[in-house]
Amino acid sequence: MVAEDVKQNAEDGKKKGSFWRELPVLIVVALALALLIKSFVVQAFYIPSGSMENTLLINDRVLVNKLVYRVRDIARGDVVVFSGVDSWDPEVQIEEPSNPVVGAMRWIGTAFGMVPGEKDYIKRVIGVPGDKVKCCDAQGRVTVNGVPLDEKSYLYPGNAPSDRPFEVTVPPGRLWVMGDHRSLSWDSRLHTGDPGGGTIPADKVIGRAFVIVWPFDRAKILPIPDTFGQPALQAAAAGAAPFVAGFAGAVPLVAVGRGFGRRLRRRR
Repeated sequence: MVAEDVKQNAEDGKKKGSFWRELPVLIVVALALALLIKSFVVQAFYIPSGSMENTLLINDRVLVNKLVYRVRDIARGDVVVFSGVDSWDPEVQIEEPSNPVVGAMRWIGTAFGMVPGEKDYIKRVIGVPGDKVKCCDAQGRVTVNGVPLDEKSYLYPGNAPSDRPFEVTVPPGRLWVMGDHRSLSWDSRLHTGDPGGGTIPADKVIGRAFVIVWPFDRAKILPIPDTFGQPALQAAAAGAAPFVAGFAGAVPLVAVGRGFGRRLRRRR
């Protein structure tokens, strides 16, 4: 009996020793899988400013779907995270890391949505390529292709749709974005003097924020507001589509025609 107990204790010791030896490997594998998922599927983001209040509050964490725009186009009303590298200045100033260790910890924190990214922004898409976005109409509303938006469901209480007039036709491959806290948000309206007239490149969009996951008492889905589903808005967009498509198709045809004309002149 004593011999069996000794044997059992030895086996238990081996199992415990094996567990502690394997634990670092398990941690590394878990981190690798988490980073893989973060890079290609879903990423958590930290909200550092009040520019999207009250939809999103400072210190909220949201999950961003990075695959959705592989199966559908970016839509009006989507809340998107995008990179502003080499374009917009950050809304929240973040000090440079004091040493490589702090820099590494910040990188990990950013990857898992624990600290804000220095050049990541979160805004609501108001206009997509070809849209004519304007403010304001006689009732002080933002219009898209002449159709007024009812923004009460997401606009910060007491804010006007815009405190400055603007009118822009969104170029191909770009988006017009605005924060829900209009009096605080440095969005497309504040960048009309930049290349693109305030619009952002669609290819800089990281993904769509679809749910608040922290704090738990604020956990909820982030749907597209009903105003962006207006039949009149969809019809207006459909009417503009042939022009946009025609313009996009005309550019390469003009280029080919010019090249052909130059070859004819050389032969003469």
